[in-house]
Order: sequence, then structure tokens, then C-alpha cells
Amino acid sequence: MAREAEAESNNDGTSEVTSPSPPPPPLPPRRKTPNDGPAQVAPAQSKPTTAVSSIDISTLSFPDGSRGTFSTSVPRTGSTPDVSGYVTPSRDATAGSDLADSMSVMSFAPTLRPHGDLASLVAGGLNRKSRAWNMLRSQSETVQPFESIELGAPGDLAGFEREFDEIPDSTTDDIRMAIWKSKMKHYMILSSAGKPIYSRHGDLSLINSYMGVVQTIISFYEGAKNPLLGFTAGNARFVIAIEGPLYFVAVSRLGESDAQLRSQLEALYMQILSTLTLPTLKNIFVHRPSTDLRKPLEGTESLLSSLADSFTRGSPSTLLGALECLRLRKSQRHAINNIFLKSRSEKLLYGLIVAGGKLVSVIRPRKHSLHPSDLQLIFNMLFESGGIKSGGGESWIPLCLPAFNNRGYLYMYVSFFDGKPDAAFAPESAQQQTPEASDNTKTADANEEEDEIALILISSDKESFYDLKEMRDKLAAQLTKTGHLSLIRSAAREGRPKIQSIAPGAQIAHFLYKSRANVQFCMSSLEPPSHPASSSSAESDPERMLTRRRLMSLYHELHASMHAKHAHLKVLHAVSEDAASLAWITPIFEFYCVAGPNVPRAAMAQGANRVIQWAKREEERLFIIGGGVF
Repeated sequence: MAREAEAESNNDGTSEVTSPSPPPPPLPPRRKTPNDGPAQVAPAQSKPTTAVSSIDISTLSFPDGSRGTFSTSVPRTGSTPDVSGYVTPSRDATAGSDLADSMSVMSFAPTLRPHGDLASLVAGGLNRKSRAWNMLRSQSETVQPFESIELGAPGDLAGFEREFDEIPDSTTDDIRMAIWKSKMKHYMILSSAGKPIYSRHGDLSLINSYMGVVQTIISFYEGAKNPLLGFTAGNARFVIAIEGPLYFVAVSRLGESDAQLRSQLEALYMQILSTLTLPTLKNIFVHRPSTDLRKPLEGTESLLSSLADSFTRGSPSTLLGALECLRLRKSQRHAINNIFLKSRSEKLLYGLIVAGGKLVSVIRPRKHSLHPSDLQLIFNMLFESGGIKSGGGESWIPLCLPAFNNRGYLYMYVSFFDGKPDAAFAPESAQQQTPEASDNTKTADANEEEDEIALILISSDKESFYDLKEMRDKLAAQLTKTGHLSLIRSAAREGRPKIQSIAPGAQIAHFLYKSRANVQFCMSSLEPPSHPASSSSAESDPERMLTRRRLMSLYHELHASMHAKHAHLKVLHAVSEDAASLAWITPIFEFYCVAGPNVPRAAMAQGANRVIQWAKREEERLFIIGGGVF
């Protein structure tokens, strides 16, 4: 019936067919976020970058004052690729972004992977360092030691340029005492009875009470059978040496070790013995323990002060316990020794030729040799105190050499060659000069006043003055005739060798080399690279004096570390903000060197090896091996 009804409706076309239900209304539009938009794919990166735009310009300031710029065209991305391929996600995503939906708490956990250029330094290895780092590193290695320290800057050596200024007498006692306390190093000598003998700074009447306190402290420990060797008060180190009836005290704020200060006090004791001899010193205090020793030592205060000042400035000879020789060819030194021996007097015990504080030639008996400490006393008397040199002409000096024999005197004849050969000694060609040549000679003589050469003849016979004078005349004539006198003067003017002439390209700034077998040392020029040599001495320039003291303080620290009790160090490398240093000790040599604070250890070792090889090649030029023996 249903089919029939449907057919009927279709046939007449009047019936309507039922249509499906209408679609549901559309959903409200989704809220848009700032991150919605067409996706942009960043180009692939080959290495980390710190760029903030398509072109990133960076500026670097180098230690020498120059500035450099460079640019990169790699855009910054939200992550830094690691060597392994993993990335560190960016934290700029918002809560509504697709990236935020996929993040978890662990996505923001700190990792060991640094960003940008720091990543290339820490995790990238040497071959992946950034361009900025490579540019800065190439410049930083040229920084010289102590280059960043200025005169008067606060530090351990602030005010050192006024260390050797005398304390004025025209001010009040309070001001004088304040100046005395500001000194960085003091040497005091007093007797066991408390009598003051010598003080480097300040009048004895000003510091008499302090010496009394020192004597009381030392005597207290001596009474307890426990001698006092040293103690520390604040930033000052007190070191005490007791030599018979004399007390020696060193007060230092320069960082020296007890052993180094004690060796300096021993040198001061040797200076006193060179004037009095040991038996005389003992006899004075045996009969009168309260004797004032200032009267027997009157006139020698300048010798003690010049010796003490050399320690304060920094003395490589005292530090190493060795002598410095003038660099000459082996054949030239051998010829000078032969001339010396042929001119020898029968009454001669030792003969020395010294130029600028450096030993040129020595002749000696076969079974006797001079100790470095004795030669140091002689050099101090001739070249540091200036008393004998200023007198000019000839000098005849009774002198005790304590290391040779502290019980008696020897007699020393001293004569300086001032660069003006006597007419009797000069060759005929030199005597016949034109007026122009004479004027040139006068100009040269004025320049040679600071390069005097000293001849030292030592005898045990106090009546041998005229014999030694005759020997001097013969020797001067032969040295002038053969040209060796001018040769010695030229070598003295050249000064110490520079690093660049020894090992070109080496990054070492200064070195000390000691030959342990010969008890002699050599070193490079003390002239700082930023202060070229001038006519004034290093001690007259406060900046040079400060640089030298910093250099020697560093050497003192290295030496103390290498020679410390129970220390078995062979090589030591130290780095500070101001400099890098290296010490190397073998049974054959001791080597110490200083470089800039950014010089790598490998570069220092390479430079040290080149300098040591040079010293071995030049050994017979740098050192006196054997000398002239009779």
C-alpha cells in the first residue's frame, strides 16, 4: 500500500519530498596570538653566533690602546646548536604558542651549555674559538710584565720611590718618626749591651729607644737558651742574626724570605770584619762589653749604607751568591790574561780587572781562589759607595777579606783607567793627531767618564806599593798598545744582552742564568721595554727603580720557593695578575725568567729552552773558566 501511494504521488507531481535537517551554526572565531602567522624557516647555521640582527658589528679594545671591529651576517636563532646536535630552547615563547604547549618544566632547567661565543671557548675546543677571542688573544700576549702598574699606585710597593730619601732634621720628631716608620726596609746593628752601632734610616738618637726594645727581646730569648731567629709584626718580617757580641736586625716589607734576609745581614757583618778583622772585634768587647763601636767604624758608614741600599733595590749577585762577568770572546780574554801574567810582580797575590762592576780578568795562585762574598765587598767599595772612585788617581787600602782570612789584613792597590791613555803608553800613531782628531778625542773622553775600568792588585806585603805601581804601568802600556783596553771599554758600553738578540721572537721579558760550577751568572738587560735606555742611571728614574724592585721581588719569591727547606722542586711555573714566571734548577744551572701575564706556559718553556741553549753555547764568553793561574 505504501508503494502504491508513493507511485501515485510521483505520477501526479503534486506531492513534496522530505529534505534533510539544516547544518549547525559555525563556532566562534579562535582568539589570535602574536605568534600566529606564516611560518618562517631560519637558514641553517654552521657555528654559534651572538648576532642580534642580520649584520652584527662588534668592537674590541686591546691592551695596547687600539680598537678593532668586525661584522657577522649570520642571523640569531632561538637556540644554540651543540656539537652533538642538541639545542637549548629559547625562553621567549608565550603560553599561547604551539611551542609553549609542548614545553615542560625541564625545558627551562639550567644546562652546562653556555651561549654564544662563550660556548665556543668552553665547549668548542681550540679549533672552534670565536673570532673575537682569537683577535684578543693575539694582542694580549704582547703585554709586558708590570706594564699595567703605574707609579704611586696602591700596593705593596706604594711609596717605594721615596725609600732612599733622607729623613730631614728640620722637622719635628713626630714627623721624622712617621717618615722613619714609612720606610719599607731597615737594617740595624747594635751590641749585646744595647749600644746602637748603625741604622740605615734615621738618626741613632731618634730610634735609640727602639733599639733598646730589640736588645731586650733578643736577650730574653738568649737567656732562655732559645735564640730568637725572627718574627712577624703586621706586614713586616723581622730577622735576627747574632754574630758574637753583635746583633744584626733586618726589618722588611718586601716579601723576602728569612734565608735571603739572613744572607744580607751576613754581608753587613763581613763589611764590618773587612774594616776591623775578627780578632780585633773580639778584643774590643772582651775587655769592655759596653764599648761604642761607632768610633772604630767611623768613616765606613757609607760602605754599609751603599751595601744595604743595593739589597733594597735588588741585588742579583747577592740573591744567587754569584759574580757577573763581562762578556768577551774566549781568545780576547785569554790574551788579556796572558798580558796580565807577563806583567805580574813577585809580590802579587791576586790581580783583578773590573769594568762597570763586572769581572773582566783574574789571576791568582794555583791553590787559592777568591770567594764571591769577598769580591762583592771590593766591588761595593769601588763602584757603589763612590768614595775611592771620586778620589781618582791611585789608592792604597788595607783590607780584610773575611772569606779568605778573617784574622789579618791584605793590601789593595787600586787604579782607574779613565779612558785617557798616558802619552808614554800611547802608540806613535795616537800621539800624532790633527786638531780635529784632538777635538773628537775630547768629546769621546767626556762620554767615557762613566765607563771607567779599575785595576785591583792585592798583596800580603804592606811595603809593596811601588812594586804594584810598576806592574800597573807595564800592564797599562801593554793593554793600550794591543788595543785590549779599548776593547774592554767597548764591551762595557754594550751592556747586558737583550732578549731579542739572544732568542728572537721569544716572549720572555727578562732572565737570570747561574752557572753553578763556575759560581757566576748572567742576565738580560734590566731596561724595561717601555723605558728605553737614556743617559741617566736606572736608580735615578723612579719608574725604573720601581720596575726593577718588582722584578727582583718576583725573583726572590721564585728563589725562596725553589730553595725552601724540604722542597724538591725542579721546575716551577707561577702566574699572577702582573706577570708570569718560570724557575728551572738542575745540577748544572739555575734559571729564572719573567714574562707577561698572558704568555702561555708552553711559550715560556720554549723561550727558556732557547735562552739556556744560548748560554751553553756562549759559556766561555759569558763566564771566566779557570782564569790566569800562576
